Amino acid sequence: MTGTARDVVVYTSPMCAPCEQLKRFLTQNGVVYRVRDLLMDEDAQDRLDEARVRSTPALEVDGHIYAGDALSPEKVKALLGL
Repeated sequence: MTGTARDVVVYTSPMCAPCEQLKRFLTQNGVVYRVRDLLMDEDAQDRLDEARVRSTPALEVDGHIYAGDALSPEKVKALLGL
């Protein structure tokens, strides 16, 4: 990844195939990220509730949360400057 390091967090839930796809995509593109499992992390669930996000995966980049259609490979690449 070029440029300055970004703070990237993937919010996941168990048995979430799209979550696994997003993590695989980020890994393949050399993006360093943290994972927060909503089942195990109540604070993570609260964070998504505050953002009015009701589905996983969700991607937080530098404090901004993206979900749904915003997570297409093309949009994630643009968002992260890949």
